[in-house]
Amino acid sequence: MGYQRLTADNAVALFVDHQTGLCNGVHDQGMLEFLNGVTALAELARSFELPTIVTTSAADGPNGPVLPALASLLPQAQVIHRPGEINAWDNQEFVAAVRRSGRKKLIVAGVSTDVCLAFAALGARADGYEVYAVIDASGTWNPLVREVALARMVQAGVTPITWVAVGAELMGDWRSPHAASHGEMMSRHLPFHGNLVASFDAARGAG
Repeated sequence: MGYQRLTADNAVALFVDHQTGLCNGVHDQGMLEFLNGVTALAELARSFELPTIVTTSAADGPNGPVLPALASLLPQAQVIHRPGEINAWDNQEFVAAVRRSGRKKLIVAGVSTDVCLAFAALGARADGYEVYAVIDASGTWNPLVREVALARMVQAGVTPITWVAVGAELMGDWRSPHAASHGEMMSRHLPFHGNLVASFDAARGAG
């Protein structure tokens, strides 16, 4: 398989079932870490102006509404409320929205990793899309469940990725016009990056 990079012109971002009720079941990583990953991915989608589609399941029931942070960061995203389909790829409106984007590279995150993310990723992959599963912006109830879901997705040709790698690949070059804002975003979401920048600035000032 060749290496064809994610760019702001060829990718679409999909957020599957990041809902207040469902997110209570995320225990394979800390809640703060999980929310940090979701927020960072949403900021990347906004910064690089990716077409973005959000979908929910039973939002008027126990699964709850879309996470407030996601809704506030992506107010222009299309939101599709599924009436019952567990697999988002079984919902015709959702699939039609992806097709209308005209893009074949899908950056996908979901809760839970083994159902909401994996089922949508497998369905899209079967229909010929290139699927990138953002694992640290997804979550489930324990690490074993996550690893089984990862194995299943990888066997089907889905590419696991992290939000940092998504951002780096979309930007491509630190001389990009996105560099300053991207560096600020990295510093907000990765404390060590902020420390690195502060140390560099201090050393440069001392020189």
